[in-house]
Amino acid sequence: MSDTFLRNPTPTGQSPAPASEPDWPSDVEVVTRVCSGETALFELLMRRHNQRIFRALRAVLRDDSEVEDAMQECYLRAYRQLSTFEQRSTVATWLTRIGVNLALDRRRRAGRIVPLEPHALEKALGAAEVAPGATPEDEYASRELADLLTEAIDELPDGYRAVFVMREIEGLGTRDTAESLGMEEATVKTRLHRARVRLRASLGDRAGASFQDVYEFGGERCNRVVARVLGQLLEPS
Repeated sequence: MSDTFLRNPTPTGQSPAPASEPDWPSDVEVVTRVCSGETALFELLMRRHNQRIFRALRAVLRDDSEVEDAMQECYLRAYRQLSTFEQRSTVATWLTRIGVNLALDRRRRAGRIVPLEPHALEKALGAAEVAPGATPEDEYASRELADLLTEAIDELPDGYRAVFVMREIEGLGTRDTAESLGMEEATVKTRLHRARVRLRASLGDRAGASFQDVYEFGGERCNRVVARVLGQLLEPS
C-alpha cells in the first residue's frame, strides 16, 4: 500500500477511498500501523485531513504560503507525537488542534496580523462550482461571488473567523470545533452567531450555500505538502 500511495497520489488531494471501506484502514488503525513502522502509510492521514487542516490554519494565518509551511510542520509534529495519541478525540480533531496551536504560535511570534494581499486567494480558493452549460457571464458571477465570500470571511475578527470556518465551511459540530480550537462550547456558539450577524450585514442574501466553495485545498498543492512531509519522514537517517 505504501508504494502505491507514493507512485499514485490522488489528484483531488482527498483520500483514495472512504475510510469505512473494508480495504482501507481507519484513522486509529493507521496511527497504530505507522507507530509499528509503516511510515509511508502516514500519507493516508494527510490526504484524508488536508482539507480540514488547511481551512483551520488558513482561518488563522490568512497567507497561503505560510499555511503550507505550517501544515508541513503540523504533520511532522503529529508524526513525532503519534505514540501519545490516546483516542480522547478523533484523529482529525487531534491533528487540527496541533495545527491551530502552531498557527497561533506563528502569529504570536510575528507580532502582527498577516495582511491580505489583493487577489492572493484566487488560486487557493478557486471559483464557486459552475453548473454544466453555464455561460461566461455565469462563470464570472460565480468567481465574483467566491471572491466576495472570501473577502468577507477574511474581514471577520480572528476568533470569529476560525469558528465560522470550522462550523460552516468544514461542517464540524460545536463540540469538535471547541476541541479543535481549544475553547468552550458556549464560546463557539456565541462567536458563530456573531460571525453570522456580521456576514449577513456584509453580504445580505448573496452568499446562499456557496460557503462550501471557499478555502478549498486539493490537487497539486495537496500533493506538494504530502510529498514534502513524506520526503522528510522517509529520508534515510
